[in-house]
Amino acid sequence: MDTRLISPSDVEQVVRVIGRHELMDRVITRLAQGLAELGREKRETSPTRGGFDRDYPTPGVLEWMPHHVPGDSITIKTVAYSPVNPQRYGLPTILSNLARYDCATGRLVAMADGVVLTAVRTGAASAVASRLLAPPDSAVVGVIGAGAQAVTQVHALSRVFPVERVLVWDVDPRHAASMAGRTAFLGLPTEVARPEVILARADVISTVTSVAVGGAPVLPHGAHRPHLHVNAVGSDLVGKTELPRSLVLEAFVTPDHPEQAHREGECQQLAGDPARNRVIGPSLGELCAEPELALAVRDRLTVFDSTGFALEDHLALDVLLEAADEVGVGSRVQVEYHPVDTLDPYSAPVRGPGPAGRPRVPAARGVPVARAAGRPSPSGRETTPSPEEL
Repeated sequence: MDTRLISPSDVEQVVRVIGRHELMDRVITRLAQGLAELGREKRETSPTRGGFDRDYPTPGVLEWMPHHVPGDSITIKTVAYSPVNPQRYGLPTILSNLARYDCATGRLVAMADGVVLTAVRTGAASAVASRLLAPPDSAVVGVIGAGAQAVTQVHALSRVFPVERVLVWDVDPRHAASMAGRTAFLGLPTEVARPEVILARADVISTVTSVAVGGAPVLPHGAHRPHLHVNAVGSDLVGKTELPRSLVLEAFVTPDHPEQAHREGECQQLAGDPARNRVIGPSLGELCAEPELALAVRDRLTVFDSTGFALEDHLALDVLLEAADEVGVGSRVQVEYHPVDTLDPYSAPVRGPGPAGRPRVPAARGVPVARAAGRPSPSGRETTPSPEEL
């Protein structure tokens, strides 16, 4: 009854052995499939995220993002957004971890760091949306904001389009200048350009900034290609937006999680506006389920309102657990205290593996011997034990 742990070194080995391209491709495929299933069933098992604002000693938020697969498992990601981390503490702006629980027992089945997974799944979600809404021959990608998330945005888009050039801008010239080195594995010419130049030349743009709540738009509204598609990735707080309201009003907007996007995405700019129903279209899941809806607007300005939600993290964790099995990494640790006598929290914990790797559960006075745990599957879910295992 232990917990599967995927450590940072395990994640590093998965990326090295499986390869960055293959890992990204797998997450893109899994997200497209999972979102299409969500769109077909028109259900929602990922509630809007909750969290706390942190003001002292530095500004930021800590949020939790749950996803429930009834009868199977529950995945919860905790994510901390701390804009000053890189400069003040030498840490990523976004830190996170994921936990998976067995739906039947509530037992902690698996744990993994979420820094790499969050970046990969966010890029993959933009790739899924862009592949639906942007022309298939899109060759020029623009990125506003050249932090860590920008790397996986460019990477993911390069996996679904014949990208020939990357245009990048950041308020910190050092970040913009270093982007070419961080994406050198893609072999793409990368040019630093002003936002208005990126707007005019790009086929697909991703805005991935940490603009302050109430701050000015990071992308102007001006001349652009008729088919421009924008992935608005950075808006994830109430009052925080990246795009000019006039651009949003001109576009066809698809949110990843409608309720969440209306609260803290670009869609919040249209609250109470009569044009809201005209501008905001079906969710990304609905577009994945019915691609013809996306084809109808591919030749006009489109926006993917990406706030990020827990289904994406759940599916990305599935990919990581399966890849860890394939590579042969990961460990098992005892995190939870499982008393021998389930009615006495002070009784000794169940210790160590029994025969054939099964946990050894000694009998306690007046308490039947517990049944052996089922075998963990690649996804972390327990399967029902056979009669011979009981």
